[in-house]
Amino acid sequence: MTRTRAKGAEALAKFIDLSPSPFHACQEAARLLAEAGFQSVEECDPFPQEAGAYYLVRGGTLVAWSDAGHSPLEAGFRVIGAHTDSPNLRVKPQPDRSVAGYRQLAIEVYGGALYNSWLDRDLGMSGRVYLRDAEGARPELFRVERPIARVPQLAVHLHRTVNSEGLLLNPQTQLTPVWGLARSDAAGFQAWLAELVGAEPGDVLAWDAMLHDLTPSTLAGEDDAFLFAPRLDNLCSSWSALGALLESAAAPQSGPLPVVALFDHEEIGSNTARGAGSSVLRVVLERIALAKGLSREELFRAVAQSICLSADMAHAAHPNYLEKHDPEHLVHMNRGPVIKVNVSQRYASEAETEAIFQRACERAEVPFQKYSHRNDLMCGSTIGPLSAANLGMRTVDVGGAQLSMHSAREMCGAHDPDLMTRAMAAFLE
Repeated sequence: MTRTRAKGAEALAKFIDLSPSPFHACQEAARLLAEAGFQSVEECDPFPQEAGAYYLVRGGTLVAWSDAGHSPLEAGFRVIGAHTDSPNLRVKPQPDRSVAGYRQLAIEVYGGALYNSWLDRDLGMSGRVYLRDAEGARPELFRVERPIARVPQLAVHLHRTVNSEGLLLNPQTQLTPVWGLARSDAAGFQAWLAELVGAEPGDVLAWDAMLHDLTPSTLAGEDDAFLFAPRLDNLCSSWSALGALLESAAAPQSGPLPVVALFDHEEIGSNTARGAGSSVLRVVLERIALAKGLSREELFRAVAQSICLSADMAHAAHPNYLEKHDPEHLVHMNRGPVIKVNVSQRYASEAETEAIFQRACERAEVPFQKYSHRNDLMCGSTIGPLSAANLGMRTVDVGGAQLSMHSAREMCGAHDPDLMTRAMAAFLE
């Protein structure tokens, strides 16, 4: 059989593997933008008045825009929002435990993780650490790409009913990773982290440290139809959004001013200083407008013309659990972007914004699908409703079809990331 390689999926796999934490995702996104000529902007500095392409980073959140020189008052903004965070296990402030001769790390579950998916995996660690310096404290990113921890599963001999009654894990007592054997000269996690970043233990003030699966992202299936990877939710959407913005910036034109916002903290509700519920995007749009000489009245007029695309992953029809899906709204991998609809506005799509995105897909010659949740199951949500409420901006929710959502390792169609990028690029026009 002839295999059609999904080159976009291979680039996405590299992006994911270089982005084990939201901070690293923003670092890698910033690198890609800088290579394309985007300039970094510090929030505490004046916004640039000159036409150009810019980005700013606030922790695990990045906002980027391409200004071709025209006023957003002419056609408003076209905004794509996604998120950089994924469910995982994060190291607590007092992490050192010693139990039955093992050294363990106290962790807290971040987001709605599938607990069992973290069992028996080779785990690395990444994040940021704050170090003491003359000015107070400075952040430094770190990434460990070797197995340093594991959450061992209980043997079936000691849990004879696991296959008949199922596995129920207590996150306080049964998700604690093992990372060494107890010994008298063990210095503890803080000393280990200090050595990792070349600092003294007393200079380590605080950390945002998280575990990640070390299995590399890969094309898979008998015809390479799939991408197996961690953090597809939602680095897949983030990667497509960046690709669409880079394409837009490479061929600037009059029309809407394109903006991409990659938020942190979606998996825990977004109501933080850098989540979609914060003022970060609203403030950036206003500062762009002010830098271009628009009044507040003109900004509101620009926003009234604007549209936001909220991009998060969608539930592909699961062949082993088909009863969990609405039979009239089954969506499939490698059949294009999924427009997500919920009349209770758990997804922000409405007929008008659905139609706008459908037309973008048609211009890009990209197929699309529509998803609606079963009425007797609780529906998830996205940054879409939050952004719509925060900005007062018309919004459509879309995503790529995937399985194993919120697992330590997920899967999607290998051709869908490219299809989404093409549709997003047409949406930005």
